[in-house]
Amino acid sequence: MESALYAIVSVVAVLGIMVVLHEFGHFAAAKAFGVRVEVFSVGFGKRLFGFRHGDTDYRISALPLGGYVKMTGENPMETHTGDPGEFMSHPRWQRFVIAIAGPAMNILLAVGLMTAVFMVRYEHPVYLDQPAVIGWVLDHSAADKAGIQQGDKIIKIGNTENPTWEQVAPKVMLSPNQPVELTVQRGSESLRKTIVPEPAGTEQFGEPGWVPLQPLTVTALEDGAPATTQGLKIGDEILAVNDQPLRSILSLKRILQQVKDQPVNLTVMRDGKQQVLVMKAAFNADAKEYRLGFASEPLHIDKLSFGAALSKSIEQNKRYSLLILELVQKMVERKVSIKQMEGPIGIARASGQAARQKGWTPLMGLMAAISLNLGIFNLFPIPILDGGLILLLFIEGLMRRDISLRIKERLYQAAFVCLILFAGMVIFNDVMKALPGIAQHIQ
Repeated sequence: MESALYAIVSVVAVLGIMVVLHEFGHFAAAKAFGVRVEVFSVGFGKRLFGFRHGDTDYRISALPLGGYVKMTGENPMETHTGDPGEFMSHPRWQRFVIAIAGPAMNILLAVGLMTAVFMVRYEHPVYLDQPAVIGWVLDHSAADKAGIQQGDKIIKIGNTENPTWEQVAPKVMLSPNQPVELTVQRGSESLRKTIVPEPAGTEQFGEPGWVPLQPLTVTALEDGAPATTQGLKIGDEILAVNDQPLRSILSLKRILQQVKDQPVNLTVMRDGKQQVLVMKAAFNADAKEYRLGFASEPLHIDKLSFGAALSKSIEQNKRYSLLILELVQKMVERKVSIKQMEGPIGIARASGQAARQKGWTPLMGLMAAISLNLGIFNLFPIPILDGGLILLLFIEGLMRRDISLRIKERLYQAAFVCLILFAGMVIFNDVMKALPGIAQHIQ
């Protein structure tokens, strides 16, 4: 119940801020050009309360998900009087600025939020910004079938040279059942490989079957577990087991399943000094495996200067923008599943999880991602969306005359139906993800 409340409150706040800011962009641009704004509403539906200033009714409405701006004469289906305050009475370039101002505000917000996150506390896995070195390859996985081995370093994936894991991960995730060309360095050799990631999970993301190389640092201990009772401490870095170097926690798990309850020698680095601990794993009935009982999820925290944070934010938002466009392109080409799209339920779940995390930077990071998605989505050249209006203005500029109202009406009607169908599919997939038992029954 508490988690559901977190999710509901968080998604209302997150989406509300995103949409209101988007509409404020349209509002500010319209006011600047003298377009009459009749309504600026926070929320949709019935007006609850508000005030009027000048020509504008500033109101709070019943449904708190977002908001809207109503400009005089903005609907191309309406009869236009030629009033200078009407939207259609203004030059095309001014209408273009008004249309693009909403998405621009969302993109600027994404950049601003991530700049703040990078300045205050950017917490991320240690391996994420490191060179893409393979720490482990799962048996019979896509990576195993491609001949990739533990210790291989990815020096090229697609057109990206010397990528970090932050660059490799999305390339693979967005390529389920699609060949991904990469080059790995193995010793002094450079080997070209083709991996075909397998669809995995409810989102059907591409799963390569490898684990990144990262320090095997103890970040948590289970009460009463062998690791706790036999001398392991938080902060210890496990270097080897029985003198065999470790590259991932999966390597240790495999060895423990082989030796079962026999003692093993763990070489650890503690306070800059190496020492050997003799430990004995215990069988965990729930997990059905021998375990020492510790977690290893080392994190790195960045606190950058304003200039460095702004530069990193712009670079990251640019990269994510291209990934969003790539995802949409692959959906159109039916190379990836629409299940990779998150709807309101998925956003609510993610918002609730971010809100429960320590500090406010996780929620800010999520807000930045949603704001960027909202800004780019609204720029798609689909009538009803801002991008559709921009496209029509561009076409009319080339034609040097307005497109007929009849054609515009048909375009808007078709786009409305398509958007409703698309929204219905996204929400349906959202429900199936939230209720996997029902999804399996339907399938």
